[in-house]
Amino acid sequence: MAEERPIASNRMMRPVRQGFPAAASMTPKEAVGILRRHILLIIFLTVMGVTVGGTGWYLLQKYVPRYTATTYIKVLPPVETDPMDIAAPQVQKDILYGYRQSIANLIKQQSTLQDLLESDVVKKTRWFELRDRNIRKAVKYLDRYFRAYAHRDAEFVEVSMACRDAREAADIVNEMVRLFLARQGSVERGKVNAELVMLEERQSRVKAELDAADKGLDEVRERWGITDLAMPTGRNFQHTITLKLNDLELEKNNLELGIRQLSANIANLKDLATGPITEQIQYAIERDAVMVTLAHQLASQEVQLSAKRTKFGENHRDVLYMREQIEEIKKRRELRKVEIGELTRRANLENARDGLHVLQERFELLETQRKEAEAQKKELDLARVQYEQRLKIRDERIVMLDLIKEQVEKLKMLHDSPETAKVQGIGEAPIPLEMAFSRQWYIWFPGGTMLGLMFGVGLAFLIEMTNDLVRTPSDVAKYLHIPLLGVIPDASEDNQVRRIELCHAVRLAPYSIISEAYRRCRTNLKLSGTAESLKTLLVSGGMAGDGNTSVAVNLAATFVSADKKVLLIDANFRQPSLQRLFPRMQTDILEDKLETEGFDFGLSSLLMKQCGPKKAMRPGGIEGLDVIDSGPLPANPAELLGGPGMEELLGRQRKKYDHIIIDGPPVLLVSDAKALARLVDTTILVFNAAATSRGAAQRTIREFKEVNAKIIGCVLFAARSMKGGYFNEQFKSYRKYEKKAKKARKAALAAGLT
Repeated sequence: MAEERPIASNRMMRPVRQGFPAAASMTPKEAVGILRRHILLIIFLTVMGVTVGGTGWYLLQKYVPRYTATTYIKVLPPVETDPMDIAAPQVQKDILYGYRQSIANLIKQQSTLQDLLESDVVKKTRWFELRDRNIRKAVKYLDRYFRAYAHRDAEFVEVSMACRDAREAADIVNEMVRLFLARQGSVERGKVNAELVMLEERQSRVKAELDAADKGLDEVRERWGITDLAMPTGRNFQHTITLKLNDLELEKNNLELGIRQLSANIANLKDLATGPITEQIQYAIERDAVMVTLAHQLASQEVQLSAKRTKFGENHRDVLYMREQIEEIKKRRELRKVEIGELTRRANLENARDGLHVLQERFELLETQRKEAEAQKKELDLARVQYEQRLKIRDERIVMLDLIKEQVEKLKMLHDSPETAKVQGIGEAPIPLEMAFSRQWYIWFPGGTMLGLMFGVGLAFLIEMTNDLVRTPSDVAKYLHIPLLGVIPDASEDNQVRRIELCHAVRLAPYSIISEAYRRCRTNLKLSGTAESLKTLLVSGGMAGDGNTSVAVNLAATFVSADKKVLLIDANFRQPSLQRLFPRMQTDILEDKLETEGFDFGLSSLLMKQCGPKKAMRPGGIEGLDVIDSGPLPANPAELLGGPGMEELLGRQRKKYDHIIIDGPPVLLVSDAKALARLVDTTILVFNAAATSRGAAQRTIREFKEVNAKIIGCVLFAARSMKGGYFNEQFKSYRKYEKKAKKARKAALAAGLT
């Protein structure tokens, strides 16, 4: 995996903040870096792919040649065509393709393949002999290498066969096409013959039914004695019986209307006989001679009455007598009026009754005639129904017979038509001149090359993906999510530290890449917090050998070189290192032996109150650096490191020293580091790029977070440069830079000496 540019750079660096989002996917630069790191593996596998492809092509060419013979079968539309119709039927493409697919399946079915193997042409081939003349083996081979493919957009089925001999491949394909066309033609013509036999039988039955229908028509005419039973075709034509019945019905309706009107008049006349005088009676009264005479007399008497009243007055006897005569005339008029009205009403009523009687007698006679005509009409209708039923049957049989005759003629034409089989041969398969496409060199050589290349690239990425070590700053950002304080290169990357102890790289090789990396780490650490918050530092890792001691010692050396007073404490009771890295001077050893009688004091002695801080501390051989060794292994190291004695020691010494650096034990092996982490100001984690897995690093962080330890960041130890990574370019640039600086120092030294 390609390395990202580390957080520490030549410029002043700020540490990565915790929680800073990291990229979750591989960048193109990382992918190119993976390819560059495994380029030799990829090239080797590519060459192997070319070799295998070429060898396979040569062996196939020499020992297993294969020739493919191909021909085509034309497939006609599956619909039944009309031989008398010139226009071709239109069928959907999907239906045509499905029919071609079914034809291809018929060619490949087991029965068709077995018929092919029974052919004399196939039995004489060497291909059949190589199958040991075993039908089962031959069918299995044909099922694999004999191909029938239906083209989707063309009206053909492609038939092909692959075997070692080119001529035999063509012979087998041509024999299969011949057998299939003959078989398909016989099957389709057999279907047509079966339909012809069925239609001829049907034709005989229809003729018999037609003769029976003609006899039925004659029987209907004889039974009813009516010759003109056919239904009228003209709009105004009607049978005489129908016309007679229609006239009687019309006359009946008129009589019924007259009877109803007379009945209504009689009822009215009855009402008028007792009711008031109508206009008709008033007219008869006015024309009566008696009424006219009485009217004249009344008018004359009234004139005379008026004259006498004027002459004699109202009470004269002549006036009174005249009045009596006038009243007598009025009474006579009233009596005459009543008499005339009564006579007129009676005459009208009798006339109406006589007319009604006449109409009723005529209605009865008419009803008798109508019923006779209606009976004749019913007989006519029944005869016509029977006649029409038999006539309809006769017409249907005539139409059906014509259709059957037409269909028989079409089937005879179809039987003789070459398109009846729905398949046609295009031509024989030619003998193939070249081997099959799968035997060509331009397939095997590029194919082997591509497969080898793809396998090499895939293997390279697989190796990278299965490597779960924390190797680069990008791994820290992606999986750990804590600040990265510095990246310490591996010793193999720096020629200046190959012959010295790595724990003293800053002191013994101040111009090396590793020394510069520690100084960069010190700068980042200072920028990460205040001076007070960096008083007590715990340097710890997950497993033994991660580089905790080397980081702690070199970090102390960088602080001392910056004129800081540093106390370095070895808190790893089980595997102490400071006593070996900072050996005591011979005079100090003699003095300690005299004072302690051979007892080596250290941190454990100090915490168990066996000595004071002065006896436990000793100079580290560098001005400004004091060391406290681990001392004898105690029975309860975790309790001692987390007890009040350790807290009191750190509290007192932080007033005397600028920094107290504790070389702690691995947290995943013992619980001592967790006890110390609760007492110090901050904790620095060390991850070995060559040994620490991502899971181990994550567990290390969780272990410290469980005790609420303040993790200021981590140091990536023993980082190797990889092809395509930033470290490789950085290390090259630093070597060039340091080479020029070394020349400048030599020149300055030479100038000073002169």
